[in-house]
Amino acid sequence: MGRTDTSDAGESRSSRSFHSISRPDARVLVLGTLPGERSLACGEYYAHPQNRFWSIVGDVLGFDPLGPYEERVMQILDHRIALWDVCAAAERPGSLDTSIRTATVVSNDFSAFFAEHPEIVRVCFNGQQAAKLFLRLVRGSLPTELRCEWVTLPSTSPANAAIPFEEKRRVWAHALLNTSP
Repeated sequence: MGRTDTSDAGESRSSRSFHSISRPDARVLVLGTLPGERSLACGEYYAHPQNRFWSIVGDVLGFDPLGPYEERVMQILDHRIALWDVCAAAERPGSLDTSIRTATVVSNDFSAFFAEHPEIVRVCFNGQQAAKLFLRLVRGSLPTELRCEWVTLPSTSPANAAIPFEEKRRVWAHALLNTSP
């Protein structure tokens, strides 16, 4: 009798988020949903070569989007931008945000994050799915005195190819650069 292979692409796998990339003086928080398979394998945010995150942010902030990961991270930190994900853990088959099994989501601790980052004035969601998960699972548990602007940006995922690069860049530039008190 043969062995059944259960490693097909439809099998749900548990994924965990990375720690946030942040400094206490951050003014903007960019939130994704959960790292995809390539990002998890590389240990880097937005590691899929077709994801436009680093291309857009590098272009907007004036750094080499193909430079070493550590240098790209330093650039966003120097611009007072933090990166994190809505989900601390969740199950999903593959890497698509729409495949995240909502019932399995454990959200990151945003009450603690905002307490440690009191200068955040804008939260930018990298796509609609990140915004939906945050609003559903997190927003109601945050302190009412928290005053942030909540902005849903076009996803940088390769699955969101309908919006041209220049349009994404324009919207992202406005969100990342206009944070004066």
